[in-house]
Amino acid sequence: MRRIDARSLRGLAHPLRMRILEAIELGGPATSSKLATRLGENTGTISWHLRLLAEHGYLEEDPDRGTKRERWWRIPGRTFLDPAEFLDDPETRRALDVYLRDLVERYYDRVRTYVDEDWPAEWQHAAGLSDWRDLRLTPEQLHDLNEEIGAVIDRYTETAPAEGSERVIVQLQSFPRRS
Repeated sequence: MRRIDARSLRGLAHPLRMRILEAIELGGPATSSKLATRLGENTGTISWHLRLLAEHGYLEEDPDRGTKRERWWRIPGRTFLDPAEFLDDPETRRALDVYLRDLVERYYDRVRTYVDEDWPAEWQHAAGLSDWRDLRLTPEQLHDLNEEIGAVIDRYTETAPAEGSERVIVQLQSFPRRS
């Protein structure tokens, strides 16, 4: 897992670059022309952003696909962002704000899409839109809670897909609130 540093955060904090990464995360490796079609953008613009994402370590060329004319891009691994690392630098803080606000909008859009779709009863019964508003935790306890939930999700990520499975998004937002 790679930690996002200030330079790479500034390279990521652009709405189109974040959409490109999400498209590859959800749809798998892709070419600039496939991404341009999917995202409704110009191929040249997508290509430029792909190279920038690769320069910052978010993407790499997929050597098992494509030709010299057709470059396929994939995500090399997971990244980790600790927002607390960027609070003292005003320029990086602006990039962090762009990144986090775009991320929250994307999370909202995913839930809205699910709610707007017509899923069979078995999937509606299995899905969950829940929140727990009365937890009282220390920062260490909140960190531990997130680590434990992440470990559970990792267990399911590492298993082979069962027959009848669908791709599932698990979103977890955990943060303190002021009364």
